[in-house]
Amino acid sequence: MYGQGIAKGLWITFKHFVNTYVDDLRYAGRKYISDDNFEIRQSPKSQGAYTVQYPDEKIAVPERFRFTPFLVVYDHDDEERPGQDWCTSCGICAKVCPPQCIWIVRGQDPNTGRPVPEPEAFFIDIDICMNCGYCAEFCPFDAIKMDHDYEMASYDRTTTHIHDKERLSKEFSYWKSIAPTRAYEEMEARGGWDHKDIQKEKAKAAKAAASAAQAEAAPTSDQPAAQAAAPEQANGASDADKAKAERLAKREAALARKRAREEQGEG
Repeated sequence: MYGQGIAKGLWITFKHFVNTYVDDLRYAGRKYISDDNFEIRQSPKSQGAYTVQYPDEKIAVPERFRFTPFLVVYDHDDEERPGQDWCTSCGICAKVCPPQCIWIVRGQDPNTGRPVPEPEAFFIDIDICMNCGYCAEFCPFDAIKMDHDYEMASYDRTTTHIHDKERLSKEFSYWKSIAPTRAYEEMEARGGWDHKDIQKEKAKAAKAAASAAQAEAAPTSDQPAAQAAAPEQANGASDADKAKAERLAKREAALARKRAREEQGEG
């Protein structure tokens, strides 16, 4: 029968409309007074329509909510790499950005002039950014994430809405606080909480230390065996010389007998 979908939709809308007033009567005018009531209103237990008293009340955003991007850096109280960038200025985020709102200046070594894997400058125009999340999705080092801060309105377009590296950089602990589940999933996929390059450096250092320890332990353990093998090698060399001398003597004797037979035949 035609029109059933329209009828069901209108019925749901009517129930939602009625539940709004039923919910108001249930709270007896205290619906917008207590903070506990606000938690109930924004939970699945809420009924009907309600008003959010913004900015005094703010609806909690989900963990996968995305707004403007930010750059991940090590915590400033980190013992080994305080405030170090995760970004290697590879430029992938700028290439995949649909509105092209990302600009990166790669760092250079002041002594050699060669590029270094860290950004010297990083800019994002948040008025052009469409919050698609491609930059965070394609970043191979998990160095760029989507923030939950959506309160960025201002009257200054040129300076306030173009975020530089200082404003974009936020500590890794901040990312773990706003998205703990995603941060843990990324840690498992990455193989640790550290940056991929740092994990490689630690693995190389551990391997080098193990090789050095093995090299230091090798002379002490192999020295008795080498000393015991030296006489055997000397005895083996003397036995080889004796066998060679015996073969030469036998050859000379055979040649002498051959010459004797030839002389007897001629006589």
